[in-house]
Amino acid sequence: MPPDDDDENRGRAALVERLFREHNEALVRFLLVRLRSSHAAREVAQEAYVRLLRLDRPIGTASHLQSLLFRTAANLATDRQRRERKYVSSADWPLFFDNLPDVRTPERQASSAQTAQRLERLIAALPPKCREAFLLNRVDGLDFASIAQRMSLSERMVRAYVSRALLHCRTRVDEFEESRDD
Repeated sequence: MPPDDDDENRGRAALVERLFREHNEALVRFLLVRLRSSHAAREVAQEAYVRLLRLDRPIGTASHLQSLLFRTAANLATDRQRRERKYVSSADWPLFFDNLPDVRTPERQASSAQTAQRLERLIAALPPKCREAFLLNRVDGLDFASIAQRMSLSERMVRAYVSRALLHCRTRVDEFEESRDD
């Protein structure tokens, strides 16, 4: 006579309970390394046990069930991390910063505008290739190799142009700051 579903469910529950007693600490530590939160590790471990209890097929040996438990928990942890990354994606940051009020004083706003204009003039005064390399690197975010290829220059020359532009701007800003302090 084949075992009925109730007997199979009781057997599965007993095995899962045994797994819990014997391996829960190890499972939570395993998940803690992945999730870096004891609360999240305990939640994922609990969900893994629930999934084992809901299996529709026979569960096999205790060692098979243990490996299934850890694999299920690892998959759940990965899913949780993906969900969390989705909510804190870089695409959300501009929206966050757009909603922040501008609490700078009018004086600070005017000073910032003047500084930006001064930097624009300093950059405009650079030789054309030096200016282009600098803007491609600092404004467009291109690396030296990409700029070198784009401008048909050596990487070393691009580095020199960007360094020259930075030194030029820093020197002029420092001179201006010193003259204001006098």
